[in-house]
Amino acid sequence: MPDAPLPVRDGLNPTRLRLPENCTSETVAEYLRARFPGDAARIDEKIESGEVLAGDGTVISQTSPYVPRTFVFLYRDPPTETRVPFEIDILHRDDNLLVVDKPHFLPTTPRGSWVAETALVRLRREFDLPELTPAHRLDRLTAGVLVFTVRREARRAYQMLFDARTVAKEYEAVAPAAPHLRFPLDVQSRIEKERGVLQAHEVPGEANAVTRIDVHDVRGERALYRLLPTTGKTHQLRVHMNSAGIPIVGDPLYPHVYDVARDDYSSPLQLLARAIEFDDPITGRWTRFTSRRNLAAWGHSTP
Repeated sequence: MPDAPLPVRDGLNPTRLRLPENCTSETVAEYLRARFPGDAARIDEKIESGEVLAGDGTVISQTSPYVPRTFVFLYRDPPTETRVPFEIDILHRDDNLLVVDKPHFLPTTPRGSWVAETALVRLRREFDLPELTPAHRLDRLTAGVLVFTVRREARRAYQMLFDARTVAKEYEAVAPAAPHLRFPLDVQSRIEKERGVLQAHEVPGEANAVTRIDVHDVRGERALYRLLPTTGKTHQLRVHMNSAGIPIVGDPLYPHVYDVARDDYSSPLQLLARAIEFDDPITGRWTRFTSRRNLAAWGHSTP
């Protein structure tokens, strides 16, 4: 993929479009107007102002020919968003890393109708850090420790830690107590998630998701669990807790999908990324970051 020829603007990356084959458009402008019919007038304004670029940095004009399999970059107007009413707490900042305590309900990066109301865009704007990039991601409904790289030169070193699974992650979850199960419980399965399908599913085949589940404390019919994943598949912890018969409190997807209004913050998923630790690839020091948050269904817990 080519690097964007347009810089980050107001915390937002430009949109990258790959021009498809088998398209009848004769010009890039014609294709863009057809692709975004509701924004056709704004597309023309952006073309006239020189804000639409080809992958090589060439400015797209109204007559630029359509070339399949090439890339076009432009700034889309972000949707109007209601602020997610929770703040991001800063755990650590240096020349390479910005580590935060993400609240529930705030996405890590722009997706769908969440654009400005994401941890990435908020932090880029607040600290004027256009090169800020997540080293990993947390689901919108999951709170806790989230690591960002501050500058492009440091990005690859930290992202490779997560890709190589050399980062130790510790989560906490509130779920039904399970006196019939023997802990620690090691869960291994194959998890797959289809695009456009809300739930991920365990399917037959070689395991690609591994989680250790242990009980930290029990209060009546509920327990506080410590979850230690060694892989990072989509919804892995939620799927594994559900498959063990102990779905996480407040989960709107597992075991059953139910609708939750976008602005309904009354029942957060009781899942917290409590801690992350690793050998820093630049400083060489062992490093641990710990969330200061607590799960509402449990109250105070000791990290």
